[in-house]
Amino acid sequence: MAAAADDLLVQRAVDGDVAAFRTLITRHAPIMRAYIARIVSSYTDADDILQDTYVVAWKKLPTLRDPSQAKPWMMRIATRRAFAHLKKRPPETVFPADHAATGHDPEETTIRNAQLRELSKALDALPEDQRQCWLLREVAGLSYQDIADAMGVTTGQARGKLARARVNITVRMEGWR
Repeated sequence: MAAAADDLLVQRAVDGDVAAFRTLITRHAPIMRAYIARIVSSYTDADDILQDTYVVAWKKLPTLRDPSQAKPWMMRIATRRAFAHLKKRPPETVFPADHAATGHDPEETTIRNAQLRELSKALDALPEDQRQCWLLREVAGLSYQDIADAMGVTTGQARGKLARARVNITVRMEGWR
């Protein structure tokens, strides 16, 4: 079942096949978790939001018009759940540094961590719509149309927001070139 296309998995899941739904969510879980964690700045919260996303997706799966679009559809659900979570919590949560072993020498690790901290600051400085657009494209890998649908804007507006976000990030990260 792991090799089955998303649309087939969706069709089987709609018919009640729990294993098909499990395969579908397992396939997209890593990118969804990373995306949500970047939004909410917490892997613990991301895991909770991801579980909520799965529950909503399972319940609403029959409403998915194009089964081949399961990933962007679930990403939109995750986006809404993550931003709803942000509205409920107090501001000023710091994104935790990744202390996982990288296999690099300490100097490379220190430089890379500094770059990531600066990128995090650059993202935090963006207007909310630009940050969301950038995350949907660069972290979630969604198409412009999927971004537009998720944000409730036109494709042209999504492209404009993404272009402005990229310019702002490039300017902020200029010292790291």
